Amino acid sequence: MWASLRNIGRNAESGGYRRYAWTGADADCRLWFRMQAEARGLDCEVDRNGNQWAWLGDPLAGDAVVTGSHLDSVPDGGAFDGPLGVVSSFAALDELRHRGVEFTRPLAITNFGDEEGARFGLACVGSRLAAGQLTVEAAHRLRDGDGITLPQAMEAAGYDPDAIGPDPERLARIGAFVELHVEQGRALDLSGDPVGIASAIWPHGRWRFDFRGEANHAGTTRLADRRDPMLTYAETVLAARREAELAGALATFGKIAVEPNGVNAIPSLVRGWLDSRAADQDALDTVVAGIERAAREHAERAGIDLDVVRESFTPVVEFEHALRDELGALLKGAALRDTGRDVPVLGTGAGHDAGILSASVPTAMLFVRNPTGISHSPAEYAAEDDCVAGVIALADVLEGLACR
Repeated sequence: MWASLRNIGRNAESGGYRRYAWTGADADCRLWFRMQAEARGLDCEVDRNGNQWAWLGDPLAGDAVVTGSHLDSVPDGGAFDGPLGVVSSFAALDELRHRGVEFTRPLAITNFGDEEGARFGLACVGSRLAAGQLTVEAAHRLRDGDGITLPQAMEAAGYDPDAIGPDPERLARIGAFVELHVEQGRALDLSGDPVGIASAIWPHGRWRFDFRGEANHAGTTRLADRRDPMLTYAETVLAARREAELAGALATFGKIAVEPNGVNAIPSLVRGWLDSRAADQDALDTVVAGIERAAREHAERAGIDLDVVRESFTPVVEFEHALRDELGALLKGAALRDTGRDVPVLGTGAGHDAGILSASVPTAMLFVRNPTGISHSPAEYAAEDDCVAGVIALADVLEGLACR
């Protein structure tokens, strides 16, 4: 499966992946998913929001056990973030069939659309729509960097944008959702464990800072006469680092747009996107407020106009304790045989479809060790032995939840 997926959407220069929603690479990933499902005799369908489902058993029976993740990527992302969960789900099903177990609940494998938000700037669009956490009106307003709207992109890819919206009937048929994911950090590497269980997802959000100054000639305008928004933006980036350190949080300006974007022109507009995350809501509020306060102070001194818009926000997600504890019990025997310890339970600062669905469905997550902690990069990596351990752990969980 890895070999058949490896080259889809891969950039030859960077070695990273550019699998953006509703593009040719996305269509190829969707075809790959359907072929894997059909090769296993699963019934494959696409819901109203473009999420793929591969079913074993009756989808209408209710109390289904669902697993899976996503296949799209961030710009020049790695091979494991998302795809590891989908590949492992198919492999876990193969393992369960090899064991000869009898399924007592319907089982589905999913590929949620546009999880990374690389094209339209909002993460987890497919699962947010299904869970009613993104309105149809807001979804229709989403645009990519070329001005193409989400409806236009969906229609060009052969999907009906007028059908999107909440899908409570489908979610009501799910008894449990378990997502396996490569760890985006080094907690498991430091503890020496190949697999972990998620406890919670930190609250996190994205804010857009628009710094408006005055375009002018770079070669003739005195420094004292400039209203250069780039300087205020740069001061804000430095302030973000300081505020994050003080609050014990994370803050990153990782995307920027400049107008008119000329080498010999002072910008009229610098637009920067802040991603901030923290272990609790108070810390997140503190760091974001501190960054905005510093940005406004620098902007006022420099004669720069500033607008700050919160584009997305996800509160802290505590995965359902009963399901989380059940995963721990199901994996305890195998963990004790291998390491003499229980499977560790750890939090994460990364968002996931499981976090979005947690408000509607009992959800849990498994993490596979990442020896470097690097993610959202071509250097993202997980050892084959650890990936196999993840498959076996997922199979053990699915057997405990869905099989006799």
